[in-house]
Amino acid sequence: MKAFKLENEPKIESGFKTPEHYFENFSAKVLQQLPKEEPKVISLFQKRKLVMMMAAAILVIALMIPIVNTYTTKTKELDSNTLENYLTYQSNMNQYDLISELDSEDINKINTPLALEDETIEDLLSVNSNAENLIIE
Repeated sequence: MKAFKLENEPKIESGFKTPEHYFENFSAKVLQQLPKEEPKVISLFQKRKLVMMMAAAILVIALMIPIVNTYTTKTKELDSNTLENYLTYQSNMNQYDLISELDSEDINKINTPLALEDETIEDLLSVNSNAENLIIE
């Protein structure tokens, strides 16, 4: 095999050549092609700050709903079931005390005609084991 010497062999020239003063004028040419106005830069932190503020506002509103709901639904009228339960279990009043406090107007309001059929009364008495107590009262 023949020894290969790099310095003695003819060199192949590339087909590409740079124009004269190309690298000297390159930076000036690139700066001329750049746009004159700089684009508007929007920071990511501003968007994140806006999202955090919106989340905090939603959280505050969600926590305020039960508080506002309790203030708006507070009524001063007594529910008839609540009053009845209080009188039945908490007070020292019995049925005779309540009857003595009724006026004739109240009695007329309470008085409603009941149309019960005989079959309904018989069914009620046959099912109810305290028929003797109902008859006595």
